[in-house]
Amino acid sequence: MNNLFKNSSLVITSIAAPNAAMKMYAEKCKMEGAEFIVIGDVSSPENFQLDGCRFLSIAEQRKLPFKLAKLLPEKHYSRKNLGYLLSKDKEFIIETDDDNLPKDNFWNKSFDIKEARVVEEKGWLNAYQYFTEENIWPRGFPLEEIRTENQKSEIIPIKIGKKFETKILQGLADENPDVDAVYRMTMKLPVNFQKKSPVILGDGCWCPFNSQNTAWQKEAFPLLYLPSYCNFRMTDIWRSFIAQRIAWTCGWSVLFHEADVWQDRNEHNLLKDFEDEIPGYLYNHRICESLENLDLKSGVTNIAGNMVTCYQMMVRNKYIGENELSLLEAWIEDIL
Repeated sequence: MNNLFKNSSLVITSIAAPNAAMKMYAEKCKMEGAEFIVIGDVSSPENFQLDGCRFLSIAEQRKLPFKLAKLLPEKHYSRKNLGYLLSKDKEFIIETDDDNLPKDNFWNKSFDIKEARVVEEKGWLNAYQYFTEENIWPRGFPLEEIRTENQKSEIIPIKIGKKFETKILQGLADENPDVDAVYRMTMKLPVNFQKKSPVILGDGCWCPFNSQNTAWQKEAFPLLYLPSYCNFRMTDIWRSFIAQRIAWTCGWSVLFHEADVWQDRNEHNLLKDFEDEIPGYLYNHRICESLENLDLKSGVTNIAGNMVTCYQMMVRNKYIGENELSLLEAWIEDIL
């Protein structure tokens, strides 16, 4: 049995009835001893029933003993925050979506990394390019960086030392990877990634990561916070930028590893996705420059204060609505 899953929660949010992915997660989580939490929304089925799954309807969410439960907007992906809060006493939180189906190696996730390719150069890095020859980039990657030399030279796998402490693992997805609407409307799909050694992003190396196949260690749980006063296509991307910036102050690195899910993508309107992604196309590069220029304090004990500083910048520059700060305050109170 994988030790990671013995004291972990698997968290998703969904408005669907139990589907093939959720049934697979429920069955395997039960076998592995992990808790499986599904956070519903106003459109969720009234009689959601799935053995091995803890489903919370909107009505049940409102009764939770968290300050944030009373403040989160409905019909928003950020309601997933409540699943994180319900899991805060676990050692690990794994998150995915209801259209990502696990492969066998999904259940072998581990933070005990023996070797990886490490990128220590600062700047933008297209991590997908380390796992494929296809011209593909992750959702949230600045469009102006796509044709630049953001792929660093291939690095010989090295054994992990204390210098590269990873608290956040980003897994890739085969078939229908997490890419933006520009890619979906102009490039090739499906894409399957190669099985290669993980890639670790050092201090100052930027790459967006998503909430579709990500594992977090306990010390990094506060960084899970998904903002509400931005749209669905930006919430996890902007979270990833803030999480990376603060991770550097703790001596932590983000790791990308080979695909251990495949996506059978839910129906999307690509033009609507494009519209929702416009703030990212315009501002992602600028946001990360602003985050780099913030005067943040070092150490795990300063994570909460650093989060406030980061989100104040996001609100000040009107990337996120000002009501976000009261939700962030509630989150910090709830998670700590």
